[in-house]
Amino acid sequence: MRLWLLRHGHAEPNARTDAERNLTEGGRRDVRRSATFLRGKPLQTILVSPYRRAQQTADEVCAALGFSGQRETVDWATPESDLQEALRALDSRGEHDLLLVTHQPFVGNLAGWLVNGHYGDPLPMATASLAQLEGEAIAGGLMRLVSLHDVG
Repeated sequence: MRLWLLRHGHAEPNARTDAERNLTEGGRRDVRRSATFLRGKPLQTILVSPYRRAQQTADEVCAALGFSGQRETVDWATPESDLQEALRALDSRGEHDLLLVTHQPFVGNLAGWLVNGHYGDPLPMATASLAQLEGEAIAGGLMRLVSLHDVG
């Protein structure tokens, strides 16, 4: 199982609500740079937070890769989402190659749990950072960090 975790690109600081913040032009550029690390990878599905900046990040990735596979918006991938709910949702997936586009602190905590098996050591992920994890299953401590690209 391969899981790529992508934190959204840099977003504008203010909007009516946090969920409505848009990517900046620099954020879009950084996301396109991160997408280069996904070229040639066998992505089956892209899972995306419903927040606008994450959706725009997924748009940039799809355009950069010419990705026409399955894309799904998931409510359990917002900044403060519950890790246990996310782990149950990810564990129920049948794909072997997933990209999840999401936010901090959720993404760092999720990666830290999957790699270390505890919550005390989250993976530091700046905007537009891309982590690749591999393992037999999506479970605490059973995945290993293959790469972490920080383009910012």
